[in-house]
Amino acid sequence: MLFNSFEFLLFLPCVFLFYWYVCRGRRSRNLWIVLCSYFFYGWWDWRFTGLLALTSLCSYASGIWEERCPRWARHILWSNILLNLGILGAFKYFNFFADSLQDLSTALGVGALHAPVVHVILPVGISFYTFQALSYSIDVYRKKLPATHDLIEFFAYLSFFPQLVAGPIERATNLLPQFQQDRTFSYADAVDGMRQILWGFFKKIVIADQCAVGVNAIFSDYAQASGVDLLMGGLLFTFQIYGDFSGYSDIAIGTGRLFGIRLMQNFRYPYFSRNIRDFWQRWHISLMTWFRDYIYFPLGGSRCSRAKQLRNTFFVFLISGLWHGANWTFVCWGLYHACLFVPSILRGHKAEEKSLGGIFGLVRTGGQMFLTFFLVMLGWILFRSATLTDAVHYLVRMFITLRPAMPTHGKQVLIYVALMLAVEWWQRHSQHALQFPPRFLNAPLRFVLYYAIIVAIFFAMGAGTDFIYFQF
Repeated sequence: MLFNSFEFLLFLPCVFLFYWYVCRGRRSRNLWIVLCSYFFYGWWDWRFTGLLALTSLCSYASGIWEERCPRWARHILWSNILLNLGILGAFKYFNFFADSLQDLSTALGVGALHAPVVHVILPVGISFYTFQALSYSIDVYRKKLPATHDLIEFFAYLSFFPQLVAGPIERATNLLPQFQQDRTFSYADAVDGMRQILWGFFKKIVIADQCAVGVNAIFSDYAQASGVDLLMGGLLFTFQIYGDFSGYSDIAIGTGRLFGIRLMQNFRYPYFSRNIRDFWQRWHISLMTWFRDYIYFPLGGSRCSRAKQLRNTFFVFLISGLWHGANWTFVCWGLYHACLFVPSILRGHKAEEKSLGGIFGLVRTGGQMFLTFFLVMLGWILFRSATLTDAVHYLVRMFITLRPAMPTHGKQVLIYVALMLAVEWWQRHSQHALQFPPRFLNAPLRFVLYYAIIVAIFFAMGAGTDFIYFQF
């Protein structure tokens, strides 16, 4: 079920009203969340719910047995990790590695290998809930939280519908305790959640979906496009993926607040970053902190030699690229970002630049933001391309044929993009762009602003498009 669908607009208020006005007590509300979440997830394909239930049961059991059998806890943990990664690999990566092995054997002259092909549908959000399940098992093993013995609250933790299919990837230490305690309705939280939902819909429907029109037209015929159109294609996709993914996160976080659940912030205005390290501390925060805590730190993190820091960084971004999809474009996109970290690692992380005041400080900050944005945009072109060959040809043609001219796509949507950036810059110290102080504007002006956003969404609505990150 898509957030930007008519079905969801019926689903959400029904779930909300039953949750607060019919359900009494923590267990009944948790059970209602589980039932509604499985209905929400099964809307795509009911068979996906069986896989989600299997992951939930295995992770739930592993936590209990890790606690009961401390001598065997490490083996139980690794059994659950291998089982979950095995399921993820079978559905998402089997054909990718089989095809890659076949291509390699042909290139080496060994002869074509007839690797089997598995014809399966990729379950929506499998990468997200698999990582969330693994975080629980690992944190129980590390004794960061006790294993839960309540099956319903664990199922609610892993299947909570707002963030089930595209994050944020929650930690058990944050989300599970919220299902273990009574929740009371907060009008202030609900109102602020509705504001965040509204801003999320604006970014998805007005920004991302409108950018997608130009992006699809340019990338599908890049060989005939001019350099300025190819540059515009990269620029539009840069805002499309931000509006799409951060818009989903805003809707998910705002929806969670309607139910008394606080999800972690997943984006912190990443296109205002001054360097690539800053960007990755602001973009898809839940995933990058997952990699940091469960892969980067165990490998030694940054408290080791620079050679090992480079190894750790490249390994994390290699895994990050693979997590995003079974395609060499994603792998190379991850390695590209790892390369951007090399200068920072070589000069030392602690070599922070002193901020300058006045006009010189503003110019330097603006230049740093522009350079970081441009480097990220080049990476998004690689990310969006169907193959590595397409990505190389696209970039080469863009730089070779770039001339001053007016682009043929996407000029109108840039007006909305500029408006979005202006609002988010003004609100860059807030959790979301519509999180206003209590006395910000008077009530009539605030409602004029909300209605203006709703009107923009209404006129931009067309056929609802899937969120990009559903495929991951």
